Amino acid sequence: MPAHHSPPRLSRSDTALLIVDVQEKLLPKIADGALLVRNIAFLIDVCRAMEIPVTVTEQYPKGLGPTVSELTSRLPGDRPEKVAFSSCAIDSVVAGFQTSARPKILVCGIESHVCVMQTVLDLLARGFTPFIAVDAISSRYRHDHEVAIRRMEQAGAVPVTVEMAAFELTAVAGTPLFKDISRLVQERMKSLNPNGTALNA
Repeated sequence: MPAHHSPPRLSRSDTALLIVDVQEKLLPKIADGALLVRNIAFLIDVCRAMEIPVTVTEQYPKGLGPTVSELTSRLPGDRPEKVAFSSCAIDSVVAGFQTSARPKILVCGIESHVCVMQTVLDLLARGFTPFIAVDAISSRYRHDHEVAIRRMEQAGAVPVTVEMAAFELTAVAGTPLFKDISRLVQERMKSLNPNGTALNA
């Protein structure tokens, strides 16, 4: 019998979270920016509960400002700066994934069609498996966002939602970790309208 193909899945032992350029001066121009920040904050909280490493980059912060304050309180202090669009241009970012044996990279941030997409394509070229949190990336214009998702998926990246990623990383119910993640899911649900948009956006 032919060997079964095992599709890529997120797991706590070999996944890292990469947050790309969610910065103060760019965010107001981004579609659904409030929802984007809430979903990224949720991913950070999930990864902290699971001790999954979190890496953050900033694109030319002198011009675009620092990472937004709602996220910085949850984030490590080190946020490498770059001028290249791809976060893979920062050698320490790629080396960090390699030395910690994290071949699966859960990617979120802005903009979908620029820094996120170029980062994802470079991750693929370097042998990583990027998982795109499609409800935790965005662009100024929706058509750029939508085409970027299609292009990344066609190139080999795996699309997920933030809740899908959280439960995939949790893997089983009935554990203390499951209770922690369920609480985070409930808190996120309370911050959203029934149609999935952010309350008080």
